[in-house]
Amino acid sequence: MKKLLSLMTAIGLTLSMATAHAADAPAAAASAPAKAPTTQQSKMKTCNAEATGKKGDERKAFMKECLSADKPATQQTKMKTCNVDAKGKKGDERKAFMKECLSK
Repeated sequence: MKKLLSLMTAIGLTLSMATAHAADAPAAAASAPAKAPTTQQSKMKTCNAEATGKKGDERKAFMKECLSADKPATQQTKMKTCNVDAKGKKGDERKAFMKECLSK
């Protein structure tokens, strides 16, 4: 119980610090160009899209396996990830987004 309380306190403190830091971020973000996602971030995004529908230990095991696998993204996994990211876009906007997303 003490560990849980300590963990919750640490998370709360971290979130409050992140919120305070985020208040200063818009000014800095406006002047800096957007960074391309790292390989690990891309991998996480792909695995997360593939894990849709899995819960609990099944999801945890899948994510561990997926993230540790050293495989290049296949066209099918790229398509899944890009489709998830393209939600809300329609017509030419979606077509342009998908073209750019799949070419990465």
